[in-house]
Amino acid sequence: MKVQVPLTKGLLADKYNQYASPDNIIDDKPIVSFPIQITDVPKEAKSLALTLIDWDAMPVGGFAWIHWTAANISPDVTEIPANNSQTLKVPMVQGRNSTAGGLIGNQDPKTAWHYNGPNPPDKVHNYHLSVFALDSKLPLENGFWLNELQDVMRSHILATAEFIIPSRN
Repeated sequence: MKVQVPLTKGLLADKYNQYASPDNIIDDKPIVSFPIQITDVPKEAKSLALTLIDWDAMPVGGFAWIHWTAANISPDVTEIPANNSQTLKVPMVQGRNSTAGGLIGNQDPKTAWHYNGPNPPDKVHNYHLSVFALDSKLPLENGFWLNELQDVMRSHILATAEFIIPSRN
């Protein structure tokens, strides 16, 4: 399985990060998700899931930052279009990002349960997009946590693909 995101000069296009236009930012959070191409999904897959995590946030805040989690994406999908997190042209169940945790306390599902775009404070960060092909649909509802996704995916992962997305500060 392969996953790819279009980059501009080796970086995530500004319209998907902190440099997005003001109408695509809510509470200082970029909300327009980038397009994702997915190929070579195993034929036996019943669903896909994704995570977008900023491990480079650890030295800054002490923990990795969860930017997006989603599950129960059809295994026939070859492209998740831009802004799918908000428009759901490709159906998916979306989990909470790090703004929903106790440190930030964001309770707005529009920003806490959807894509939360890159906003690296110190340098270029590498965002890890992982897509998982699964042998079943997952018993999750909107607003799940990353640990819940990891728990229910265990023993159901057929293939994993990762794409590193650099984004400027």
